[in-house]
Amino acid sequence: MILPIYRWHEQGREVWRRAEELGVHAAYTYDHLSWRTFRDGPWFGAVPTLTAAAAVTERVRLGTLVTSVKPRSCITG
Repeated sequence: MILPIYRWHEQGREVWRRAEELGVHAAYTYDHLSWRTFRDGPWFGAVPTLTAAAAVTERVRLGTLVTSVKPRSCITG
């Protein structure tokens, strides 16, 4: 599990690449809107994070541990 707290151009790219180099078979991230412990720092979206991770890895399987559907649903009325 890799938290989506790394700025891609600073650390994120290397964190995901290193996981693959270490032989990690599957890497996941959270899709929460925030996490209390990290509220004062960055928290990036899971889908963009996983998209970027897919661009720099070849074998590691990617996914979310939790996917928040409610914030993305439309309410019409």
